[in-house]
Amino acid sequence: MFQTKFNTSKVIVVGGAGFVGSNLVKMILQNNPSTHITVIDNLMSAEKENLPLDNERLTFIHGSIAEQHVLEQIKDDVDYIFHLATYHGNQSSIHDPLADHANNTYTTLRLMDWVKQFNSLKKLVYSSAGCSVAEKTFDEAKATTEQEFTSIKHDSPYSISKIIGEFYAVYYFNQHQLPTVRARFQNVYGPGEVLGAGQWRGTPATVWRNVTPTFIYKAIKNINLPLENGGVASRDFIYVDDICRGLIACALNGKAGEVYNLASGKDITIAEWATSIVETAGSTSKVELLPKRAWDNSGKRYGSTEKSEKEIGFKAEVDYKEGLQKVVSWTKENLARIEATMQKHEQHLSH
Repeated sequence: MFQTKFNTSKVIVVGGAGFVGSNLVKMILQNNPSTHITVIDNLMSAEKENLPLDNERLTFIHGSIAEQHVLEQIKDDVDYIFHLATYHGNQSSIHDPLADHANNTYTTLRLMDWVKQFNSLKKLVYSSAGCSVAEKTFDEAKATTEQEFTSIKHDSPYSISKIIGEFYAVYYFNQHQLPTVRARFQNVYGPGEVLGAGQWRGTPATVWRNVTPTFIYKAIKNINLPLENGGVASRDFIYVDDICRGLIACALNGKAGEVYNLASGKDITIAEWATSIVETAGSTSKVELLPKRAWDNSGKRYGSTEKSEKEIGFKAEVDYKEGLQKVVSWTKENLARIEATMQKHEQHLSH
């Protein structure tokens, strides 16, 4: 079991009300009784209810780190910063590249420039994305290593923003010795991902966010599951508790200036994932075969775990069957809340 204890008192989680961020906040609070956490979130793709707001060791700031008055509340007394804020999702970024830039690229630059001279900061962990560097192939999947080069051809502004964030992380480390560590996420799933969380962002992807919560909700409701391109694409699915442990490993053990994959190290096709979800939910849902999405050339991929295991001692622990069972149970228990959140966008979906 990986160590999740900090010998520290102050942590900031930017984007801390989101799916991964709120799970990270809860894990740190649970395992570190003397740690105080400040969450900064503009609630664009998150809900305050994700957070334990009654915890006296938690401070919530509603706003964006692109705003000066928010940045000014980040003082040079913080030990660790986790930067998880993003403009959620490929499809939202394709619909509105300018919003993606404002809430993904620009926010990262503002934060790193603000803290570049901090003396107390031990580590700034930046959440990047495995899709930014993975080979675009529908042939057999190959493990994506922590390579330093990426193709200039990307499928979405989201992917571009994530890799630009890595460029800035390396720049501020080399130029200002800002202790950045880049954590490259694979496909995260787990309890707490609420369909429709946050504000309407222009497309149905605001509600039908990622494949796992979408499939689980539809399976519970016995609705057919949409499989683009026959579900031949594959992904490296990693449980949210493992991602949180990996982020903490990056903070505690990561070498400043370096990058680490947070991955399970194996790929599962979307068709296989759909079948597992239907079985776990005890559903009568069938699959609905759809054409390939024109923009999506990210075929089969998974992340190499070799460097993370060797250098920061991180290895995913939760088997996907166990993980899916937990998410199905959580979704059933929170169905009323999820549907109330989805209904906020009903007027947009009906047009």
